[in-house]
Parts: sequence; structure tokens; C-alpha cells
Amino acid sequence: MHGEYKVPGGKLVVVDLDVADGLLADVRVSGDFFLEPDEALDAINAALTGLPATADTRVLTERVDAGLGPDAVLLGFSAQAVAIACRRALARATEWHDHDWHLVHEGPQDPAMHMAIDEVLAVDVAAGRRPPTLRIWEWAKPCVVIGSFQSLRNEVDAEGARRHGIEVVRRISGGGAMFIEPGNTITYSLYAPTSLIDGMSFADSYAYLDDWVLGAFNEDLGVRAWYQPLNDITSDGGKIGGAAQKRLATGAVLHHVTMAYDIDADKMLEVLRIGREKLSDKGTTSAGKRVDPLRRQTGLPREEIVDRMVGHFRRRYGLVNDTLTTGEQHAAAALAATKFATPEWTARIP
Repeated sequence: MHGEYKVPGGKLVVVDLDVADGLLADVRVSGDFFLEPDEALDAINAALTGLPATADTRVLTERVDAGLGPDAVLLGFSAQAVAIACRRALARATEWHDHDWHLVHEGPQDPAMHMAIDEVLAVDVAAGRRPPTLRIWEWAKPCVVIGSFQSLRNEVDAEGARRHGIEVVRRISGGGAMFIEPGNTITYSLYAPTSLIDGMSFADSYAYLDDWVLGAFNEDLGVRAWYQPLNDITSDGGKIGGAAQKRLATGAVLHHVTMAYDIDADKMLEVLRIGREKLSDKGTTSAGKRVDPLRRQTGLPREEIVDRMVGHFRRRYGLVNDTLTTGEQHAAAALAATKFATPEWTARIP
């Protein structure tokens, strides 16, 4: 069995192993990481050998830590990274290059239609009707997108939204509210089989699925960016964007990110009810300072930033240009009308 795990911002960890009588056997850890002393690698292999194949990531991590001892130095990886690679081997997880990635980047859509497309494409990937896909969103109108479990009245100032003509929609993933204005936002979704993130916790998978966009920022856009747990992409200047995720029981993961290219902070504050506790948790007292727009950081047009992001993904994993099928368009339109545009769904948590 073979498992790989690329540490976000770090190195690749590879685990090859066998299972004999339900126990890990012939464990061989490798990768492009740095490790001192040399014999520490043998200690890692020995620590994992003989453990039950059902051992979870926590148990595997603890065993590797105990086997290494206090003098070992790990650079670019960790005991937990080894454990994740081990679990991925046991789960026969897939890698990015195992999939034929498709790109969907079409014209502006209404907010409810975007919510519906997300659900339809995730379901289709799970069913094998669509290959794993990267979708770049274009917005037809301003809106606020709230998380699946958020209270509508607690997150949105209804009067402020009406005054500014802001539509409110609810997505199927968790996370916080996003303030959207066409031309000022970069949003993308990934639809992938759950095999891509087998062996990872939710927290680990967030950074793993967005490692490519961090590469685009650092290598193609000149922005020093990193992941701030649980789901923020940030930089020296402040937060760039946030991610949300939904794992379908049928076998797919939906992972989407919204980033600020530019932002009207005053308008946002009139529409979103951003509490003091949330602001203090981010280390600032001003909501306007929480988000650092990419226009200022890069000096590039929004379209150029999107093109460089897509180009980075294409070079890294391959990408075939695609469109929504007629069936997907019809299914999404029906779902938008019967679910995402209805007050019953939007206000399901008042």
C-alpha cells in the first residue's frame, strides 16, 4: 500500500507498507523532508511496525513521537504528517494527479443559482457523472452568503441589506457569512471524490485542498500567503479570504473559497452584524481591517489574478476546459427555484 501527504507549505511524506494479520508490516517512510539524525528514520519505521491497521491518526502520531525521542529534528514535516500519510496508504487514498481535472468558468450567475450549481456538481462528482472540477464563480449581483448553520437575523442586518439592494442566500456548507460584490470578489469551488482527502481530518483537508492557491499567491502573484486554522487564507497585510467545506455521504467533497479583491468596508458593516467577539478573535478591533483586498496587495486587475491562479493549478495538476452540461444547468435552475431562492431555506435558522 502506498500513501502520500504533501504538508501545506512543507514537504512531501510518503509511506509504503503492508498489512499482515491486521498489523502494519514492512513500513517504509520516505520523502523530501529533512530529518536528523539519520537513524531517526529507522525509529519512525520501527514505531509504526506492528500497530493495528485500524489505528487512527492520533494513535499513529503518538507512537511516532514516542519512537523519535527528544533529540530528533524534523524539518518540513511532523509526526502527524507521517500518520496522515500512513492512514492514506491504508485507505488507498488518491492523489491530485490520479484525477482528470476539469475547469468550469462561465458567465455571471445569480446567488441562488451559484448555491444550486455547487450542490449539483458535488452530487454529480460523487455519482461519477462528472470528473473532479475546479469552478471559478462570476457574480451577477451583490449578496451575502451565510453558512448552513448560521442564524439569519444574527448575521445580517435586514434593513441594511434592503437599503443597499443586497440579496441573502444560504449555502450547504458551514462557516461564516461572506459579503459579495460583483467585480470585487474571487470565488472558486473544488468538487472532488473524498478519496482525495482520505486519512485527513477536516482541519488537515482545508489546508491541503488550498495548498495550490497558496502556491499561486507566493510564486505567481508575489503575495506571501499562508493558511490560518481553521479556514482562513491570510497574509502579512491581513485576511485574504475564507474557506468552507461540505462532505457528501455519497462520496464527494465540496470545498469553496471566497477572497476579497476589493471591498466596501463601510457598506459591509451596514449589512453584516460582525460581533466584537469575532473581531477580537481575529486580533483586531476594526472589521474593515480584517480583510486585505488583493487589488492593493498585487496591483493587478482581478481577471489577471484569476488567470494566474488557474494557470498555477493547470501547471501543477493539469486542467481541461469544460462547461456546465445542459442537464446540470437544468438541475441547478430547478434546485435554485425550489430550495436556494426560497425563504424556507434562507431562514431555516431565523
